[in-house]
Amino acid sequence: MLYRWTRDLHLYFGLLISPFILLFSASVFYLNHGKLSPQDLPVDTYTNLTIPDGFDRLKGIEALERAKTILPQVRVAGEIGFIRYVSKDRHLILPVSKAGAEATIDVDLDARTATVTRRRMNVWESISYLHKIPGPHNVAIRGNWVGTRIWRVLADTTIYLLLFISLSGIYLWWAIKAERRIGCTLVAAGALTFFGLIFVILHGH
Repeated sequence: MLYRWTRDLHLYFGLLISPFILLFSASVFYLNHGKLSPQDLPVDTYTNLTIPDGFDRLKGIEALERAKTILPQVRVAGEIGFIRYVSKDRHLILPVSKAGAEATIDVDLDARTATVTRRRMNVWESISYLHKIPGPHNVAIRGNWVGTRIWRVLADTTIYLLLFISLSGIYLWWAIKAERRIGCTLVAAGALTFFGLIFVILHGH
């Protein structure tokens, strides 16, 4: 009974997450070899903005919540990467991104104006963006856009199911006695390759 349930779950969960595994795998090639092509970036200017105060003294979530009110006024949606307050000229810099597009918002707090530089991502850039997001960076404000929060759940679920498939695969292999010898050989070969690479990385010059 346990073997049959494990076999079926191994199969169906594997099929369920296969598109995500293919996405993560394919995006690695672009992360390693892709290059951004230079392009003219359109710049839009917005005036008479309603800008909350407090950016000169607030950080983290409090500053984030105020910054989010600026986004719809400049027609930008996505994940705020970080919040940079430039005290010298009282400007606020907000990089905002999502799969397919990214923008940099430069807000003049005193003039209540903003310039927005936008860039479209191609398909491979978008896939690579999903590969890296949500990621561990800026955890204090990460997940400030609903799209990022949804994707985080999907990415975490994929990892959990991948762990299940890996462990269940070991169980299914061990349950078939005829496959144990070749399985042990392959596991040993994989382990030697892995630790060999680690040794070379740590001790290479």
